[in-house]
Amino acid sequence: MPTDTPIPDPPSHPAPPAAVLWDMDGTLVDTEPHWIAAEHALMARHGASWSHEQALQLVGSALPDSGRLLAAHLAAEAGVHLDPADIVTELIGEVVHQVSASVVWRPGALELLRELGRHGVPCALVTMSYRSLAGTVAALVPGAFAVVVAGDEVERGKPAPDPYLRAAHLLGVDPRECVVLEDSAPGVASGEAAGARVVACPHMVPIPPAPGRSRVASLAELDVAALGRVACGQVLDSLADRAGGTARGA
Repeated sequence: MPTDTPIPDPPSHPAPPAAVLWDMDGTLVDTEPHWIAAEHALMARHGASWSHEQALQLVGSALPDSGRLLAAHLAAEAGVHLDPADIVTELIGEVVHQVSASVVWRPGALELLRELGRHGVPCALVTMSYRSLAGTVAALVPGAFAVVVAGDEVERGKPAPDPYLRAAHLLGVDPRECVVLEDSAPGVASGEAAGARVVACPHMVPIPPAPGRSRVASLAELDVAALGRVACGQVLDSLADRAGGTARGA
Protein backbone atom coordinates (compact mmCIF):
# COMPACT_ATOMS: atom_id res chain seq x y z
CA MET A 1 0.00 0.00 0.00
CA PRO A 2 1.27 3.51 -0.67
CA THR A 3 2.53 5.33 2.38
CA ASP A 4 2.17 8.86 1.08
CA THR A 5 -1.05 10.64 1.89
CA PRO A 6 -2.31 12.57 -1.14
CA ILE A 7 -2.71 16.31 -0.71
CA PRO A 8 -6.29 17.29 -1.41
CA ASP A 9 -7.01 19.87 -4.08
CA PRO A 10 -8.23 23.25 -2.82
CA PRO A 11 -12.01 23.54 -2.80
CA SER A 12 -13.54 24.80 -6.03
CA HIS A 13 -15.89 27.10 -4.08
CA PRO A 14 -13.94 28.11 -0.97
CA ALA A 15 -15.35 30.33 1.74
CA PRO A 16 -14.46 34.03 1.47
CA PRO A 17 -11.52 35.30 3.51
CA ALA A 18 -12.17 36.39 7.08
CA ALA A 19 -11.42 39.94 5.95
CA VAL A 20 -9.77 41.85 3.13
CA LEU A 21 -7.19 44.43 4.18
CA TRP A 22 -6.70 47.17 1.60
CA ASP A 23 -3.70 49.39 1.04
CA MET A 24 -4.82 52.84 -0.10
CA ASP A 25 -2.26 54.79 -2.14
CA GLY A 26 -1.76 53.07 -5.48
CA THR A 27 -4.07 50.16 -4.63
CA LEU A 28 -7.49 51.68 -3.91
CA VAL A 29 -6.89 55.17 -5.27
CA ASP A 30 -4.30 56.54 -7.68
CA THR A 31 -2.67 59.04 -5.33
CA GLU A 32 0.97 58.21 -6.02
CA PRO A 33 1.22 60.82 -8.82
CA HIS A 34 -0.04 63.42 -6.31
CA TRP A 35 2.66 62.45 -3.79
CA ILE A 36 5.36 62.58 -6.46
CA ALA A 37 4.16 65.97 -7.74
CA ALA A 38 4.15 67.34 -4.19
CA GLU A 39 7.72 66.11 -3.64
CA HIS A 40 8.90 67.72 -6.89
CA ALA A 41 7.21 71.02 -5.97
CA LEU A 42 8.85 70.98 -2.53
CA MET A 43 12.30 70.40 -3.97
CA ALA A 44 11.92 72.95 -6.76
CA ARG A 45 10.79 75.64 -4.30
CA HIS A 46 14.03 75.23 -2.35
CA GLY A 47 16.33 74.89 -5.37
CA ALA A 48 16.99 71.15 -5.09
CA SER A 49 16.69 68.52 -7.78
CA TRP A 50 14.45 65.46 -7.41
CA SER A 51 14.19 62.73 -10.02
CA HIS A 52 11.29 60.44 -10.79
CA GLU A 53 13.50 57.50 -9.86
CA GLN A 54 14.17 59.00 -6.42
CA ALA A 55 10.44 59.54 -5.92
CA LEU A 56 9.69 55.91 -6.79
CA GLN A 57 12.01 54.78 -4.00
CA LEU A 58 9.59 56.31 -1.48
CA VAL A 59 6.48 54.54 -2.79
CA GLY A 60 4.87 52.58 0.04
CA SER A 61 7.24 53.88 2.72
CA ALA A 62 6.15 55.17 6.12
CA LEU A 63 5.76 58.94 5.97
CA PRO A 64 8.19 59.70 8.83
CA ASP A 65 10.85 57.76 6.91
CA SER A 66 10.05 59.70 3.72
CA GLY A 67 10.16 62.98 5.62
CA ARG A 68 13.60 62.21 7.02
CA LEU A 69 14.95 61.21 3.60
CA LEU A 70 13.56 64.32 1.94
CA ALA A 71 14.94 66.53 4.71
CA ALA A 72 18.39 64.96 4.37
CA HIS A 73 18.30 65.45 0.59
CA LEU A 74 17.35 69.13 0.95
CA ALA A 75 20.12 69.71 3.48
CA ALA A 76 22.78 67.97 1.39
CA GLU A 77 21.85 69.47 -1.98
CA ALA A 78 20.48 72.93 -1.18
CA GLY A 79 21.68 73.63 2.37
CA VAL A 80 18.05 73.96 3.45
CA HIS A 81 17.16 72.54 6.84
CA LEU A 82 13.49 71.63 7.34
CA ASP A 83 11.85 69.58 10.06
CA PRO A 84 10.89 66.19 8.58
CA ALA A 85 7.51 66.42 10.34
CA ASP A 86 6.85 69.78 8.65
CA ILE A 87 7.70 68.24 5.28
CA VAL A 88 5.22 65.42 5.88
CA THR A 89 2.51 67.89 6.93
CA GLU A 90 3.04 69.92 3.76
CA LEU A 91 2.93 66.87 1.49
CA ILE A 92 -0.22 65.50 3.13
CA GLY A 93 -1.96 68.86 2.83
CA GLU A 94 -1.25 69.01 -0.89
CA VAL A 95 -2.40 65.43 -1.52
CA VAL A 96 -5.58 65.92 0.53
CA HIS A 97 -6.31 69.01 -1.58
CA GLN A 98 -5.82 67.07 -4.82
CA VAL A 99 -7.91 64.09 -3.70
CA SER A 100 -10.70 66.34 -2.46
CA ALA A 101 -10.80 68.01 -5.87
CA SER A 102 -10.80 64.79 -7.88
CA VAL A 103 -10.16 61.18 -6.90
CA VAL A 104 -9.05 58.51 -9.37
CA TRP A 105 -9.92 54.97 -8.34
CA ARG A 106 -7.66 52.13 -9.38
CA PRO A 107 -9.21 49.86 -12.04
CA GLY A 108 -11.56 47.28 -10.51
CA ALA A 109 -11.20 48.64 -6.97
CA LEU A 110 -14.71 49.99 -6.45
CA GLU A 111 -16.31 46.98 -8.09
CA LEU A 112 -14.38 44.57 -5.87
CA LEU A 113 -15.10 46.64 -2.77
CA ARG A 114 -18.82 46.59 -3.53
CA GLU A 115 -18.84 42.85 -4.20
CA LEU A 116 -17.12 42.19 -0.89
CA GLY A 117 -19.77 44.31 0.79
CA ARG A 118 -22.58 42.32 -0.83
CA HIS A 119 -21.03 39.10 0.48
CA GLY A 120 -20.57 40.49 3.98
CA VAL A 121 -16.76 40.31 3.91
CA PRO A 122 -15.36 42.95 6.30
CA CYS A 123 -12.75 45.30 4.88
CA ALA A 124 -10.09 47.48 6.48
CA LEU A 125 -8.17 50.39 4.97
CA VAL A 126 -4.52 50.09 6.01
CA THR A 127 -2.34 52.95 4.84
CA MET A 128 0.86 54.77 5.66
CA SER A 129 -0.92 58.03 4.84
CA TYR A 130 -2.10 59.88 7.92
CA ARG A 131 -5.66 59.93 9.24
CA SER A 132 -6.44 63.26 7.56
CA LEU A 133 -5.98 61.72 4.10
CA ALA A 134 -7.20 58.22 4.97
CA GLY A 135 -10.41 59.66 6.40
CA THR A 136 -10.94 61.78 3.29
CA VAL A 137 -10.72 58.71 1.05
CA ALA A 138 -12.77 56.43 3.32
CA ALA A 139 -15.54 59.03 3.42
CA LEU A 140 -15.92 58.68 -0.35
CA VAL A 141 -17.18 55.10 0.12
CA PRO A 142 -19.35 55.34 3.26
CA GLY A 143 -19.60 52.09 5.20
CA ALA A 144 -17.18 50.20 2.96
CA PHE A 145 -14.43 50.01 5.59
CA ALA A 146 -15.19 48.72 9.06
CA VAL A 147 -11.72 49.77 10.21
CA VAL A 148 -9.19 52.40 9.10
CA VAL A 149 -5.57 52.10 10.25
CA ALA A 150 -3.47 55.15 9.35
CA GLY A 151 0.26 55.71 9.39
CA ASP A 152 0.15 58.10 12.34
CA GLU A 153 -1.64 55.48 14.45
CA VAL A 154 1.04 52.75 14.50
CA GLU A 155 4.46 52.77 16.12
CA ARG A 156 6.12 51.00 13.21
CA GLY A 157 4.93 51.46 9.65
CA LYS A 158 5.25 49.23 6.62
CA PRO A 159 7.28 47.06 5.96
CA ALA A 160 6.81 46.10 9.63
CA PRO A 161 3.73 43.93 10.23
CA ASP A 162 2.19 46.32 12.77
CA PRO A 163 -0.38 48.06 10.51
CA TYR A 164 -1.92 44.81 9.26
CA LEU A 165 -1.76 43.15 12.67
CA ARG A 166 -3.60 46.14 14.13
CA ALA A 167 -6.28 46.01 11.42
CA ALA A 168 -6.90 42.29 12.00
CA HIS A 169 -7.04 42.84 15.76
CA LEU A 170 -9.59 45.65 15.41
CA LEU A 171 -11.69 43.47 13.13
CA GLY A 172 -11.42 40.54 15.55
CA VAL A 173 -10.03 38.14 12.95
CA ASP A 174 -6.90 36.03 12.56
CA PRO A 175 -4.50 37.75 10.12
CA ARG A 176 -3.64 34.30 8.72
CA GLU A 177 -7.23 34.09 7.46
CA CYS A 178 -7.10 37.50 5.78
CA VAL A 179 -6.11 38.63 2.30
CA VAL A 180 -4.05 41.80 1.87
CA LEU A 181 -4.22 43.86 -1.33
CA GLU A 182 -1.03 45.85 -1.98
CA ASP A 183 0.85 47.65 -4.74
CA SER A 184 4.28 48.30 -3.18
CA ALA A 185 7.20 46.24 -1.92
CA PRO A 186 7.04 47.65 1.65
CA GLY A 187 3.31 46.94 1.78
CA VAL A 188 3.69 43.40 0.47
CA ALA A 189 6.43 42.76 3.03
CA SER A 190 4.19 44.14 5.80
CA GLY A 191 1.27 41.89 4.87
CA GLU A 192 3.45 38.81 4.56
CA ALA A 193 5.17 39.54 7.88
CA ALA A 194 1.73 39.75 9.50
CA GLY A 195 1.01 36.23 8.29
CA ALA A 196 -1.71 37.20 5.81
CA ARG A 197 -2.08 36.00 2.25
CA VAL A 198 -1.01 38.82 -0.06
CA VAL A 199 -2.18 39.73 -3.54
CA ALA A 200 0.22 42.21 -5.13
CA CYS A 201 -1.16 44.50 -7.81
CA PRO A 202 1.89 46.51 -8.94
CA HIS A 203 1.33 50.10 -10.00
CA MET A 204 4.31 52.46 -9.94
CA VAL A 205 6.97 49.86 -9.11
CA PRO A 206 7.30 46.16 -10.01
CA ILE A 207 6.71 43.40 -7.45
CA PRO A 208 8.80 40.26 -8.04
CA PRO A 209 7.36 36.76 -7.67
CA ALA A 210 7.92 34.90 -4.41
CA PRO A 211 6.68 31.64 -2.88
CA GLY A 212 3.12 32.04 -1.62
CA ARG A 213 2.69 35.49 -3.20
CA SER A 214 -0.18 36.14 -5.58
CA ARG A 215 0.10 38.84 -8.24
CA VAL A 216 -2.39 40.39 -10.63
CA ALA A 217 -2.14 43.12 -13.24
CA SER A 218 -5.43 44.65 -12.13
CA LEU A 219 -7.91 44.30 -9.29
CA ALA A 220 -10.49 43.74 -12.04
CA GLU A 221 -9.10 40.19 -12.22
CA LEU A 222 -10.31 39.48 -8.68
CA ASP A 223 -13.67 38.59 -7.19
CA VAL A 224 -14.80 37.07 -3.91
CA ALA A 225 -14.27 33.53 -5.20
CA ALA A 226 -10.69 34.30 -6.27
CA LEU A 227 -9.91 35.87 -2.90
CA GLY A 228 -11.38 32.81 -1.21
CA ARG A 229 -8.98 30.60 -3.15
CA VAL A 230 -6.06 32.82 -2.13
CA ALA A 231 -7.18 32.71 1.50
CA CYS A 232 -7.14 28.91 1.49
CA GLY A 233 -3.62 28.76 0.08
CA GLN A 234 -3.86 28.90 -3.70
CA VAL A 235 -1.43 31.24 -5.44
CA LEU A 236 -2.71 33.24 -8.40
CA ASP A 237 -0.09 34.87 -10.60
CA SER A 238 -1.39 36.34 -13.84
CA LEU A 239 1.84 38.32 -14.23
CA ALA A 240 3.82 35.09 -14.45
CA ASP A 241 1.30 33.80 -16.98
CA ARG A 242 1.77 36.90 -19.14
CA ALA A 243 5.55 36.52 -18.93
CA GLY A 244 5.29 32.97 -20.22
CA GLY A 245 5.32 31.21 -16.85
CA THR A 246 2.56 29.36 -15.10
CA ALA A 247 0.52 30.13 -12.03
CA ARG A 248 1.89 28.38 -8.97
CA GLY A 249 -0.26 26.43 -6.62
CA ALA A 250 0.61 26.41 -2.93
